Amino acid sequence: MLSPERLALPDYEYLAQRHVLTYMEDAVCQLLENREDISQYGIARFFTEYFNSVCQGTHILFREFSFIQATPHNRASFLRAFWRCFRTVGKNGDLLTMREYHCLLQLLCPDFPLELTQKAARIVLMDDAMDCLMSFSDFLFAFQIQFYYSEFLDSVAAIYQDLLSGKNPNTVIVPTSSSGQHRQRPVLGDAGMLDGVEASLFYQRLENLCDRHKYSCPPPALVKEILSNVQRLTFYGFLVALSKHHGINQALGALPDKGDLMHDPAMDEELERLVVRSRLYRTPRQHRGKEPGAFGFQRRDKLEAPERVPSALAPTPNPYPWEPSE
Repeated sequence: MLSPERLALPDYEYLAQRHVLTYMEDAVCQLLENREDISQYGIARFFTEYFNSVCQGTHILFREFSFIQATPHNRASFLRAFWRCFRTVGKNGDLLTMREYHCLLQLLCPDFPLELTQKAARIVLMDDAMDCLMSFSDFLFAFQIQFYYSEFLDSVAAIYQDLLSGKNPNTVIVPTSSSGQHRQRPVLGDAGMLDGVEASLFYQRLENLCDRHKYSCPPPALVKEILSNVQRLTFYGFLVALSKHHGINQALGALPDKGDLMHDPAMDEELERLVVRSRLYRTPRQHRGKEPGAFGFQRRDKLEAPERVPSALAPTPNPYPWEPSE
């Protein structure tokens, strides 16, 4: 049922806010690239499956980075997919390096840029070496902030550097859009890292920035709450506060609370079905292996190669080439 707020929006504004044209263009491209396969099932079914996958958040699996970061919904879907696929890392208590987390990201997005992973790791590690180990939950919540609010944080870094150097506070920072190009974060001096900037002045600059970032910044009220609790803070101190703030995680809506991070009943049920199905499939072969060879043939002494069982980390293979399923 349509809400009154959605009905009140002009058609062009609704299309822009929901990025409908982005998905229509991508759907048409997918249709043209796979038209021979799709002709067997029909165009109507293809569009139904495509937009169902968009609603379910599985449309971003194994796609190029330019598409994954194209819309807020795509970014939230990618965060949710990363959590669901690799939460067993946290469940087992494993600690990984930045490079290892980057390898996991590349399993879902082969061209995922290393720079974004490095920036997320820096939020966790601060002054520690980049090859230090990180827990899954620490990295995940830092990665969420860095990935979802990437352009906003680049502008925040520029504002912070301006405040450190004493530049005119009225200087306008123009936010960049989803171009896929990420500017190098300014190198912050030792004095800035230790002392930081005045929180009230920092908030004044960020308040103006939030007004210009309509779809890719944390709620201004929560930013104000973070900055009102301190007199001075560093840039990375601000990022740590964002990553650990319960309200910001809820507003973004991609990940559960930290206490529920290792629980995913739907995924656990699906994994249990995969295990049961694999056991049922393998049992007849195991029984046949103990019997003499049929039709006069002798059993080979060499063991057969083990059958491939679906991985708990990998999504179920997709029957349609245009829509990876979860």
